[in-house]
Amino acid sequence: MKIDENVMKMDFTVPIHPSKHFRNTWLRRWDWDINDLRAALMNCYKTEKVGTNKYETYTRHGGKGKKIIFVVDEGGIFIITGAEGK
Repeated sequence: MKIDENVMKMDFTVPIHPSKHFRNTWLRRWDWDINDLRAALMNCYKTEKVGTNKYETYTRHGGKGKKIIFVVDEGGIFIITGAEGK
């Protein structure tokens, strides 16, 4: 997956694999599916690199902010967890 480090725009058309924890908690709570998750990642307003392959992205949906933590590898994007704010 190619990442432009200057503007942190990522290619979110690669396969997305949510963890069991993320799928059972956050996707259910937010009533999202993989397509909604992909759209949220594409329309994020901020993405930060927090590790070698680990990123945090921030998006707004339904009046609330959401943070999604994920890892990028050659197999695609692995969603670790999420968080919700005001």
